[in-house]
Amino acid sequence: MNILFIHQNFPGQYKHLAPLLASKGHQCVSLTLRVKEPTTWKGVKVLPYALPDRGGQKVHPWLLDLDSKVTRGQACFLAARKLRDNGFVPDLILAHPGWGEPMFLHDVWPSARIGLYCELYHRSGYPHLAFDPEFETGDAELQPLRIRMKNINNHLHFPAATAGISPTKFQADTFPPEFRDRITVCHDGIDTDTASPNPDVRLQIGDLDVSRNDEVITFVNRNLEPYRGYHVFMRALPRLLKERPNATVLIVGGDEVSYGAQPPKGQTWKQIFIDEVRGRIATKDWNRVHFLGRIPYSQFVQLLQVSRVHVYLTYPFVLSWSLMEAMSCEAAIVASGTEPVREVIRDGETGRLVDFFDQDGLVERVCELLEDEAQRRALGQAARRLMIGEYDLQKTCLPRQLSWVDTVMRSAPPGPPRD
Repeated sequence: MNILFIHQNFPGQYKHLAPLLASKGHQCVSLTLRVKEPTTWKGVKVLPYALPDRGGQKVHPWLLDLDSKVTRGQACFLAARKLRDNGFVPDLILAHPGWGEPMFLHDVWPSARIGLYCELYHRSGYPHLAFDPEFETGDAELQPLRIRMKNINNHLHFPAATAGISPTKFQADTFPPEFRDRITVCHDGIDTDTASPNPDVRLQIGDLDVSRNDEVITFVNRNLEPYRGYHVFMRALPRLLKERPNATVLIVGGDEVSYGAQPPKGQTWKQIFIDEVRGRIATKDWNRVHFLGRIPYSQFVQLLQVSRVHVYLTYPFVLSWSLMEAMSCEAAIVASGTEPVREVIRDGETGRLVDFFDQDGLVERVCELLEDEAQRRALGQAARRLMIGEYDLQKTCLPRQLSWVDTVMRSAPPGPPRD
């Protein structure tokens, strides 16, 4: 087959599926903003496309998100049309619609099947709104209207899509029934051979040097922000450091915002919550807290392997790969009892759950595990068994993804573009 991948940060969620399909003899091509010149990656021909200069165009604030997506959709359309005119006709388009790129591809290739990566549909009520009132801004009655506008992008993609795939049931279930019925739940997959326990691990970064003999507490976000519970963890630190005088706390994450509200201009969420709690933490204790920023994947795995207790907090949202990689490394987990987390963390079986906002409960669960080696071992081993049994990349998830691709291709061809 000819297969076209669409993802602004290719390979993204197609990191494993795209090269596997290429290795099976399919001609795989990707359009992406990530590169500036054509290249080949693991058998996939990667082609750039560029966004136009929009100058100072002004639109209603609720339309900024859609405006950005239409801009990407048009730019991707122009690049796709050039591909078509040069003779490339995809049988299958696998696309992440989150940035609007595949919005008009059905107009270029009306007969191509389209499989969408369905990451999230934004609900206009709880829990996507009003979960954490501390960061709600503006007129509360206007927020559902803004969220509904944000979903226009999804609805522009649904009519042309043959089927969808979502990594978790929670994420799939956010979509409306008319499209949920076409979504297969299949995780991207965890490389359980790489993310695996290592009793002899040693993590060395700068002056930091820790092993499994040290009492290490870990906390990981892509970016340190409220959506992933950074503020809750930081507010728990003063008590946690007092109760665990020998603990080393390792925090991984950048200073930007991946999701949710922006911090006040000129500030970062990281520094805001450091400033909030620093006065309640003695310097000798603060010296045991290490902000590592973003680290290479090899060191990230070592961090999970060295962790004695790993803390994971999140709004009801997309589930982080880092949680599942920690589970695969046999880490003992304390996590928020939010809905997506409960798909993999069963309290007392594969980890411990705590209410997202319960800082004291968080400290108590962490301390309990730090005191109970047998419980840590049992939870970690059960967590890894779950990852191997249901989420292993090679044995489970990639075969399911290939089966889904086959199902999409056996589906009836789409009709012509609809007005």
